Amino acid sequence: MTSLGLTRPLTLQTRLLCAVIGFVSLILIIVAVITSATLGRALEGKLQEQVKTTAAQTTYLTAAQAESSADSGEPITAQTVLAGQHFPSSAVLLAIASADGASGVVATADGTTVLTDTQLIAIDRAVQSSGSASIRLGDLGAFRVTVTQVADARGNEIAIVTGLPPDDRTLAQLLTVITLATLGGLILLALTTAVTIRFSLAPLRAVARTATRVANQPLDRGAVTITERVPATEADPRTEIGIVGASLNTLLDHVNDSLASRQQNEERMRRFVADASHELRTPLASIRGYSELSLRALQTETPGAARTTEDTRMALERIQAQSLRMTRLVEDLLLLARLDEGQELVHGTVDLTQLALEGLADARPTGPNHSWSIDVPEEPVIMPGDAGRLHQVVANLLANARTHTPEGTEITLGVAREGDEALIRVHDNGPGIDPHVREELFARFARGDDSRTRQTGGTGLGLAIAKAIVEGHRGTITVESAPGDTTFTARFPLPARSAAA
Repeated sequence: MTSLGLTRPLTLQTRLLCAVIGFVSLILIIVAVITSATLGRALEGKLQEQVKTTAAQTTYLTAAQAESSADSGEPITAQTVLAGQHFPSSAVLLAIASADGASGVVATADGTTVLTDTQLIAIDRAVQSSGSASIRLGDLGAFRVTVTQVADARGNEIAIVTGLPPDDRTLAQLLTVITLATLGGLILLALTTAVTIRFSLAPLRAVARTATRVANQPLDRGAVTITERVPATEADPRTEIGIVGASLNTLLDHVNDSLASRQQNEERMRRFVADASHELRTPLASIRGYSELSLRALQTETPGAARTTEDTRMALERIQAQSLRMTRLVEDLLLLARLDEGQELVHGTVDLTQLALEGLADARPTGPNHSWSIDVPEEPVIMPGDAGRLHQVVANLLANARTHTPEGTEITLGVAREGDEALIRVHDNGPGIDPHVREELFARFARGDDSRTRQTGGTGLGLAIAKAIVEGHRGTITVESAPGDTTFTARFPLPARSAAA
């Protein structure tokens, strides 16, 4: 006994083929039954008409025989009535019941067969209830019979039973033809349906093969690129099954892009960890070195006490400086992490014009050899946001321009309103940014090219923090750079009321 769990499920092609063949077979059987029944009734009606016509002939012959018998005195029998007569039917049954007795014969092309008394009694019983009936007479076969009457010369009634065999051969031939045609049609239908279904399901098989190949690829590590796709011929979105292939291709494109983004994020994270480790290693090494120097100085003899005190003071100052640098780095990393989580922003009302004036005032002392200017509208530009963080954006952009440009560079801080957006621009006429690093400029620990190399030992997180703060305000920050023309632009959406104002 086969268990249910081991039963092989039917394929979609098999189910469709069985459904089509089953429905068509049912329709053909119904048509065959209706056709056979209709033809049977037609043949029966035709036989009944033939029986009536033949009965009229036998009745006429019997009446003529009755007149002849009245003159000759010979009895009236079925044999004498059919003697020398020819009928179009293959066989004719005639039974006569008169005052002289009952007789019956079946006349065929091969001869005449006399009916027995038993057969005559059976015929009499069949026609007693109605004038017509169907009866089977053993080896003689079946007959459709009808009763007519005629009077003899003495006025006695003569009962005449006339019968013809049904045309079973025609009906049998028709049923044979219908059966053979049905079987042939079903075989042809099965072949054409199987070919059609197999051709129609080709896109599904292509989808399955593509999915199998993708499933066999290692996608859990390293650089991954999914190049497998369903062929365009099997992914026609204008067909129902082709939509499946087209949808799988779209899904694979999305997965491939996601994997590429994941790989890029992993590489960026590795660079981030390496850069953070490098940035932290330098101050830690300095702290360790100066700590050891201080301890060694303290362990020296007292004659060099003055020198020891000076060395210790210098070492402690370096330790403090490196500690502050490491503290700033850790604070910047913590700020970025909180900004990534949507924290750290406290929204209020911010006047960008006033913010720019204060930011430029703070930047001038740090770059006395640069030329500073400001471009703000007469009307204040008000927007909702975190004033402290927006001030940090301005400070980072100005510090970036000052750090990466030579002395004498003109730096302009601008604020403007364009439609439903507020803009902060920082422009300089320095040497510009190398196009190769422009796309990674806002990445964490990103560095400019040699023409914009930092001279102050910054952490490389300033622009990344500025970008995170701008995006936290649902804004965007971009850069356009060419030799002598570099502009950082931060755009912030304004509320409808503020924009209308």
